[in-house]
Amino acid sequence: MLGRGRALEAVLTSADFDAELAERYGWINRAVPDAELDEFVAGLAARMGDFPRDALIAAKAAINALTLPTPADVRADAALFQQLVRSEATRQRTAELFERGFQTRGPTELDLGDVLGELKAVD
Repeated sequence: MLGRGRALEAVLTSADFDAELAERYGWINRAVPDAELDEFVAGLAARMGDFPRDALIAAKAAINALTLPTPADVRADAALFQQLVRSEATRQRTAELFERGFQTRGPTELDLGDVLGELKAVD
């Protein structure tokens, strides 16, 4: 569970978080060094592959039932997102991001969290 405080920190600051901090916050299961990733994933897949398929499906369904938002909650969130995306403030900020090189490999893309923090509020 993300928790209210950390959710507010992530959403309201738009800051980037490295893998180690994301792991400590519980946002990711674990941080695996790139050199070890292929072997780790292969081992994980092999282990899960040894369990009965029906058991894996049932476990996933049970966890999803307890942890995923309802379809109504997803639709409400999507509607709010669409409303905010269409706002004039968002259009102006997006235009400024494109002027700085948004969607082009470079500093804006590589440090998007920092760049977002540099943009001035538009009301």
